[in-house]
Amino acid sequence: MKEHSSATHRGSRPLSPALIGPAWGLLGVAAFSLTVPLTRIAVADGGMSPLFVACARAVVATALAATALVITRQRLPRGGQWIRLGIVAAGVVAGFPLLTTFALTTTSAGHSAVVIALLPAATAVLAVLRGDERPPRAFWFTAAAGATAAVGFAVFRGDGFAGPSWADLLLFGAVVAAACGYAEGGLLSRELGPWQTISWALVLSAPAMITLSGVAIAVQPPAGSPAQWASFAYLGVVSMFLGFLAWYRGLARGPMAQVSQIQLVQPVLTLSWAALLLHESLTWSTALGALAVIACAALAVRTRLAQTTPGLEAGSGPDSGPARYDPAESAGRMESAPARACR
Repeated sequence: MKEHSSATHRGSRPLSPALIGPAWGLLGVAAFSLTVPLTRIAVADGGMSPLFVACARAVVATALAATALVITRQRLPRGGQWIRLGIVAAGVVAGFPLLTTFALTTTSAGHSAVVIALLPAATAVLAVLRGDERPPRAFWFTAAAGATAAVGFAVFRGDGFAGPSWADLLLFGAVVAAACGYAEGGLLSRELGPWQTISWALVLSAPAMITLSGVAIAVQPPAGSPAQWASFAYLGVVSMFLGFLAWYRGLARGPMAQVSQIQLVQPVLTLSWAALLLHESLTWSTALGALAVIACAALAVRTRLAQTTPGLEAGSGPDSGPARYDPAESAGRMESAPARACR
């Protein structure tokens, strides 16, 4: 066989570099899409208290995050970074899990998915405010339309006006909490690194989460079924940690504009999982509500992205500021540290 024979080129082609970021982002979104249905399973029939599910899963994720930080020998955050990590922790480690878990004790996973579909638009709004951007009026119009659609879905159930329930108010609060955590975490990840940001946020929240988990166990010892414990394990290991690793790695590889829009498919996946795992029926009102909120969120995100300089991602240009995070360097530290430990 000749040296340059075509037989030497058989086999599957590697994934295009332009698709690596979106692929990681899609993996993260797929992981997050199971969070609401599995939380609904975990708190069903009172086997596990909402407080235990929301807090103890963060404790599980913290153990994994702390291990990764130690193995890769990450530097400690400095000064005001701890305050910003507190915002991330309050939003995505404590606020969103607590509020959604309590809401899911009285409402369906499908209904929750429609309200939570407002999250991409809410994150875009807070990112604009936090980054001192000046988007066109179309951005504010589409963001307001998405909020109106979500509120309308919450207050009109069945054949008429029913008013927002406590579960709806908790879900809207969860959206605001997560949007704050995502927006601040997105900015902070340029300095600390994507997976490092969520890991340090978990570590920072550990004392509070451990204390609340202990209180929850003392008040109502968990006695869930095997399916509930399996759901809880997924929430702790995947939803609170591995999903963030995939999601933030996708954002770091980019293109960030393309990867960020992948989150818009999460409500569709969540509704599908709710129908499959919980046997929830997909009504016309739920489907139309989801489509309206997702469409408005997509337009808001696209309108915001359209105003940026073509070819440049936020934080990636030559004038983007003192971003100290290097994805390649971080990946090298994470991959080489276990090898060093084996030598």
